Parts: sequence; structure tokens; C-alpha cells
Amino acid sequence: MAHIAKLRMLLFSAFGPAIAVLLLLFFAGYVVLGSNGILAWGDYKRQLHNAQGELKQVQAHRQELKNRVDLLNPRRVDPDLSDELIRRELGVVHHDEVIVPLN
Repeated sequence: MAHIAKLRMLLFSAFGPAIAVLLLLFFAGYVVLGSNGILAWGDYKRQLHNAQGELKQVQAHRQELKNRVDLLNPRRVDPDLSDELIRRELGVVHHDEVIVPLN
């Protein structure tokens, strides 16, 4: 009986540290394998790189649109752009004109 009591006391005394070690292993595994862990870091860097490339494209397109809007300012309209837009919308082209598309 004394051996069983000592064994039971030993198991009860080891129960707390065992739970602590298991929790530590769980959190360490989550640091490595979790959704925000070390292994996901490479994927986040790739997504950041792709997003930065897309941002550059959007900024370039935005700059083109801003330039076009500035050219259409009612106080100082660019005559070439206004002529191009009017002819395109109305379909007005003389028979002796040559149109050279730039695209």
C-alpha cells in the first residue's frame, strides 16, 4: 500500500508540470505552424510583394487619369484632346482626313 500511495503522490506532483509542458508545446507549435506563424511569414511576404506591384500599376493608371482630367479643365482645355474627344463621340471625320491611331 505504501508503494501505491507513493506512486499516486508522484503522479499528482508530476501532473502540474506535465500540463505546463503540454501547453508550452502547444503554443510553440502554434508559433511555427499557426496562421500567423513563422511558416506563414513567407506567404505574407509574397502577398506584400504582389500587392506592391499592383499598387504601382494602379498609381500609374491614376496618374494617367489625373493628367487627362487636367487636360480637360474648363479653364484651359487642351485643343488636341478636345478635338479628339469630339470627333470620336460624334463620328465626324472628313473624307480627306487621315487618322493615325496611336494604340
